[in-house]
Amino acid sequence: MKNQLSFLVVVSSLWLHACTTVPSVSTGAAVAPATPQAALSGIALKPSDWSALTGWADDDIVPAWDAFLKSCDVLKNKALWQETCAQADAMRGEDIAALRQFFESHFVPHQVLNPDGSGEGLITGYYEPLLRGSRKPSGKYPYPLYTTPDELLVIDLGGVYPALKNMRLRGRLEGRKVVPYYSRKEIESEPARLKGKELFWVDDVVDLFFLQVQGSGRLKLEDGEMARVGYAEQNGHPYRSIGRLLVERGELSVEEASMQGIRAWGQRNPAKLAGLLNENASFVFFRELPTGASGPLGSLGVPLTAGRSLAVDTRVIPKGAPVFLATTWPATDKQLSRLMVAQDTGGAIKGNVRADFFWGFGAEAGDQAGKMRQQGKLWVLMPMGYVPEPPASQAPQMQQAQ
Repeated sequence: MKNQLSFLVVVSSLWLHACTTVPSVSTGAAVAPATPQAALSGIALKPSDWSALTGWADDDIVPAWDAFLKSCDVLKNKALWQETCAQADAMRGEDIAALRQFFESHFVPHQVLNPDGSGEGLITGYYEPLLRGSRKPSGKYPYPLYTTPDELLVIDLGGVYPALKNMRLRGRLEGRKVVPYYSRKEIESEPARLKGKELFWVDDVVDLFFLQVQGSGRLKLEDGEMARVGYAEQNGHPYRSIGRLLVERGELSVEEASMQGIRAWGQRNPAKLAGLLNENASFVFFRELPTGASGPLGSLGVPLTAGRSLAVDTRVIPKGAPVFLATTWPATDKQLSRLMVAQDTGGAIKGNVRADFFWGFGAEAGDQAGKMRQQGKLWVLMPMGYVPEPPASQAPQMQQAQ
């Protein structure tokens, strides 16, 4: 009993400081929603009808089909998906009409609803950026990109208390006591703490910050080599949107608080930039990845597909599931309706009707991702026989682990 009490004291202490897990890719657009960290309640997935999916009949679903087959590399080992994935694998090479008929005969669309019963929510965007870097530090490349520090502890609470399944804490040892890991400000102010954990060095601190927000990216090195990095770990501190903070301070309008707007603000206010970035205590560590993959790895463990992969809150939407999205193109009222696949998670992607649209690699994708802050609806396609359940509740101040 004493040991259990001691453990709960440690857990409670860490809850108050640092209790989030961010994704392998994606923490959302520059201005993230202020999602309360309360338990999600009510029936989040309501069985619907194909006729409710506006634009379903017009969508070229082949790219989404290919993305779903990637999901099946993981889902085929789960009882609910085994038969469906086996049948999907046998459908390779079929035309659009046959693929659409497959979905309509093997899946039931379930509309995602908010706890208050409403069906609309925020859809943001993310992408895989390109940075300029080096494997050695220099005056041109002074900003380090770190891999996971040895002293970072990741505690799986579900292994001790089943009620806390999928909950993890991050911290470090101080003597015999587990304390929160260093915040962004603490890391940046004393870089000696991570000496020897430098993976690359880059030339722009804002690019490096947004790489952490996106969770993955590519680096063009000074010798011409191309490298790819992806999420490895996170320091455990909650993500805070600096775009939202600038809006709250009256320094940017909501329309200006995109990645492009924040970068422009930093150029106008260089003396304030470091302080602003440190307001987001969350800090991401990376690992180098093979360059041959078709896209960055999402938290499902498969390469993401540009324009067809979504980051979602997996307390509500099962990871790997097809999802029909009805929204509008970034900063316009032009309809954007297409079949996507839930293959990623995000530190800022919390809530029922909430998703992050993966736009792909490079400047054009970054432009679309930076502008995307649209309202939208979601329908999850679940295999026949699936029975919706109320979302799992969670302890106060806790967020779901990957």
